[in-house]
Amino acid sequence: MIADVKKTAEQKMNKSLEALKADLGKIRTGRAHTGILDHITVDYYGTQMPLNQVANLTLIDARTIGISPWEKKMGAVIEKAIRESDLGLNPSSQGDLIRVPMPALTEERRRELTKVVKSEGENAKVAVRNLRRDANHHLKDLLKEKAVSEDDERRAQDEIQKLTDRFIVEIDKLLAVKEKDLMAV
Repeated sequence: MIADVKKTAEQKMNKSLEALKADLGKIRTGRAHTGILDHITVDYYGTQMPLNQVANLTLIDARTIGISPWEKKMGAVIEKAIRESDLGLNPSSQGDLIRVPMPALTEERRRELTKVVKSEGENAKVAVRNLRRDANHHLKDLLKEKAVSEDDERRAQDEIQKLTDRFIVEIDKLLAVKEKDLMAV
C-alpha cells in the first residue's frame, strides 16, 4: 500500500516535470521552433482544431516557420489565429504558404520572458508540493485504518519528502538552462 502511494506520487511528479518541459518549450528564445504554435487552435468547420491538424508546419530557416494549410480557405483563419494568440507573431501569406518570422528579442522582452519562466517554474514546484501533501494525506489515512505502523508511515513520509526534493532540484535545473538560453544574445 505504501509502495502504491509512493509510485503514484512519483508518476504524478514526473507528469508535472514533463508539463513544465512542454511549457518551457513554448517560450521562444528567438529561434524558430514549430512547438511554439502547438497550443494555437483554429476554427475548422465549427470545431476548434490544433493548428498541426489542419496544416503542415515546417522550419524555413532558423528564424522563420512555414505553414502550409491543407485547404486553401484555411489560410486566412490560420493567420488570424496566430495574430490573436499571445505570442506576438505577425504571419504573412505568400500564395499557399504562410510565413511566420520570429522577431528578434529585445533586452526588455528577454527579461519579461525570464519572469514568465520563473512563474512557470514556481507553478510546477507548487504542483509537486501539492502532490507531496496528497501522498502524505494518503499515508495518514492508511495509519488511521491501522493498515501500516507509525514507523512505516514516518519512513514513507521521509521518502516522499526526498522524492519531492529531487523533483524540485530538477525543476530548478530546467529553469536555469532556459533562463541562460533566453539571456544569451
